[in-house]
Amino acid sequence: MNREFLSVDNMPFCGGCGHRTVAQSLEKALGRMKDLNPLDVVVVTDIGCIGIIDKQFKTHTVHGLHGRSTALAAGISMGLSEENKKVITLIGDGGATIGLQHVIEAAQRNIDMTVIVHNNMLYGMTGGQPSGLTPCGFKTPIMPEGKPMRGHDLCKLVHAAGAPYARRLIAIGDFSDVIEEALKIKGFSFIEAMEICPSYGLKYNPTRKLHEIAEEAGLEIKLWENKIGQRDDNSYRHVTINSLFDEIQPLEVNFKSDFRGRYSLLLSGSAGEGVQSAAELLSKAVISCGLSATKKGTYPVTVGVGFSTSEVIISSDPILFTGISSPDAVIVVSKDGLNKVKSSVSEMRQGFLYIDSDLNAPETKAKILSSDFRKPFGAKSAALLALLLFLSREKLIPVEALSEQVKASGIGKKIDIEKLLSCLKD
Repeated sequence: MNREFLSVDNMPFCGGCGHRTVAQSLEKALGRMKDLNPLDVVVVTDIGCIGIIDKQFKTHTVHGLHGRSTALAAGISMGLSEENKKVITLIGDGGATIGLQHVIEAAQRNIDMTVIVHNNMLYGMTGGQPSGLTPCGFKTPIMPEGKPMRGHDLCKLVHAAGAPYARRLIAIGDFSDVIEEALKIKGFSFIEAMEICPSYGLKYNPTRKLHEIAEEAGLEIKLWENKIGQRDDNSYRHVTINSLFDEIQPLEVNFKSDFRGRYSLLLSGSAGEGVQSAAELLSKAVISCGLSATKKGTYPVTVGVGFSTSEVIISSDPILFTGISSPDAVIVVSKDGLNKVKSSVSEMRQGFLYIDSDLNAPETKAKILSSDFRKPFGAKSAALLALLLFLSREKLIPVEALSEQVKASGIGKKIDIEKLLSCLKD
């Protein structure tokens, strides 16, 4: 197998950029690690100049959102069962500033991964703004007089968080031996590669050298180690987490339905009156008849007031698209619900509008069926009563399928389903 991990030809970086030097040393370090193949490596890059290197890698690559690459890499590492895999995050100082919490948490949890921060002391891709790592006095386009406060010392922060390995280096020459050392750490390893951006850093700090900048800023070029917290001590690798799907009990098919095709329904009422619960019970009832169903809810962020609308799709085939362009039926049980779906109802050219008798139906081509949904047993039962009346008329599925779902749910202890069913006989 070709063991080239990274093509170092035609690198996308500016001339003189330290990102190129880091990439070349990383390729050498990976190449020296025996029994490691490109597909054993997952490289997660961040937004910024470092992110344009993706196409050079022959490994697995993931491109993260700004500052989130460490969190993505941590999740990947924690999900891998094979310990011979290598997960590497390449992130700039801007991304590390935005995602500082992710870096600290990964270090604290001793996630088995290597984070390489390309610290060129500013946001290079967006015009040279200072980052949280920009040293005091370092000049940038928007701070030509120099940054007035000192930057974070990331190596000290991750060391304090418990990282087994944290090293700051000057990204000049070949430092592949250092990267190899970090990659071999059992647990979290961290490298801060100090660079200077050739486009903005050199322009505004033309006479300063990297060593001098680091020394003046109090940024030691050294290794920090924690002897405790090696990979074998990590609890996260010894915790068995069950899949969330394990807790889901499949619905049994206990009823039959002759319905064939696709049917879309809007159920609209007021928040806190059981609209979403009723729609969910209907969906389960549909599935208990051997059909497919989807349910989507819409309501304000203030979930206890205003409208509450649910979309339910019923199909004899698998549902691959859950959108509704024009519903086959709309059920409205309150004024809030009517206000929410009034425009949809007005645009209907066919189908049915089931509406509470106290409400005025809007102009529509849909057939209007008015009935008392709220009066018999109150607002809390209105949506469920309306669905029972709807099913008794449309006969998409047996009414009993829904009543059984109600009885089996917690709602069945609060609502007397037999009383609701008695309304169907009137």
